[in-house]
Amino acid sequence: MPDAYIYDHVRTPRGRGKPDGALHQVTTLQLATTALRALRERNDLDTRLVDDVVLGCVDPVGEAGGDIARAAALNADYGHHVPGVQINRFCASGLDAVNFAAAQVMSGQHDMVVGGGVESMSRVGIGASGGAWPVEPEIAVKSYFMPQGVSADLIATKYGFSRDDCDAYAVESQKRAARAWENGYFKKSVTPVTDVNGIVLLDRDEHMRPGTDMQALAQLKPSFAQMADMGGFSAVAIDAHPEIEALNHVHHAGNSSGIVDGAAAVLVGSRKAGRSAGLKPRARIRAFANIGSEPALMLTGPVDVTKKVLKRAGMTLADIDLFEINEAFAAVVLRYMQAFDLDPARVNVNGGAIAMGHPLGATGAMILGTVLDELERTGKETALVTLCIGAGMGTATIIERV
Repeated sequence: MPDAYIYDHVRTPRGRGKPDGALHQVTTLQLATTALRALRERNDLDTRLVDDVVLGCVDPVGEAGGDIARAAALNADYGHHVPGVQINRFCASGLDAVNFAAAQVMSGQHDMVVGGGVESMSRVGIGASGGAWPVEPEIAVKSYFMPQGVSADLIATKYGFSRDDCDAYAVESQKRAARAWENGYFKKSVTPVTDVNGIVLLDRDEHMRPGTDMQALAQLKPSFAQMADMGGFSAVAIDAHPEIEALNHVHHAGNSSGIVDGAAAVLVGSRKAGRSAGLKPRARIRAFANIGSEPALMLTGPVDVTKKVLKRAGMTLADIDLFEINEAFAAVVLRYMQAFDLDPARVNVNGGAIAMGHPLGATGAMILGTVLDELERTGKETALVTLCIGAGMGTATIIERV
């Protein structure tokens, strides 16, 4: 079986996902094109070698619909021979797109594939694509449907994380992201977004608030308390977990992931394809896995899938140098570290989505690139990347430098 290697990765900066955000006037197509074009140009890539483009997009409707991957590949001048496909596994779509690309290579059916993702949350609102899960009673009742923020509060309550615990984690995320930007850790992988005249619209993550402290966060009201009580979701949570007497609502805008716009692309190929393209591999994709997890807790999938992917790779936690887990909510990462008794110094060392934002379909590909850059910068060897997913799932990938 051929190995799948990562040859390069790029991402856009993340723009605030609001009408006054720097990327609001940039379409989903333009965002995806920016990442694909940068990947092609900086590697002088002969796109005749590219077999497919796989892009994650969580709300593929309107301007983001109609197979955005194919449209972006054409728009980025990859040539009409390069196909594209859009996938959706909620928040893990970007990482799974890279895994899908790797699977094509490892199966021997394709030689070089681009995986990545895109989301313009300022232009296509979260949840715009709808779905059966929240609205069809037969599945909503069976799966204890509740909004993710309520589920995050359930995790915090069940596993004993206080408001101060979550806020302290958020402050640290902001500090780490600010330090990483200040020291230029992201510089080699972030490609600016420009307008049609080549004027730079954004070249740095816009959502960050480096001055955040515990006192500032203490002023914020819980975001999901009213929703949980008035919508009946508190009762759903307690019905699913009767050991919980009442939910402790600890999450708010400051310790949850930010709504942002962005795109990312990762070039994956066999060793032979890399030689044909004149490229040197940066890492090998050692293993990847998906799993379903308990739907009410919903966001604990990273714990379950980490066990699965480590077993698949024949590795233990001690074999992993760095862990990158999407900061959907503070309690998600706190539970992950608690479950495996991890040293926080090995987890999200350059901050995460609480500080920089979570462009749903792109985040997985972004954080894969972030941790690869960090492995190279520090001389470390292995990393595990994982994300929690709506409806109770988890995705994980293990990479190692070559």
